[in-house]
Amino acid sequence: MNNISQEFIEKSVTLSKAIEYSKGSVVSKTIIDKKNGTVTLFAFDKGQNLSEHKTPFDALVLVLDGKSEIIINKKSFLVKSGNMILMPANVPHAVNAHDKFKMLLIMIKD
Repeated sequence: MNNISQEFIEKSVTLSKAIEYSKGSVVSKTIIDKKNGTVTLFAFDKGQNLSEHKTPFDALVLVLDGKSEIIINKKSFLVKSGNMILMPANVPHAVNAHDKFKMLLIMIKD
């Protein structure tokens, strides 16, 4: 742990172009992985999902491309490029990509 991806250091990066879609898959790319938090890019192909789960940490989602359904505590939210949504710690949440969708996930652990 305590890693930073060299791909992003001292560079201006368009986040939506920093990760590619893969047919039938969810792709992730970790930017920062430290004891106090992580920053991770995700690209979901149409129809992909993350099943309902909880984390002991707050998580902020920034939508970079496309649109998706994010379910938090059984409540559905349609999010699209330019939106953000906060998933509180210890609350069940899930992601259903009805269309192709890219997001930046910022997880604060402390």
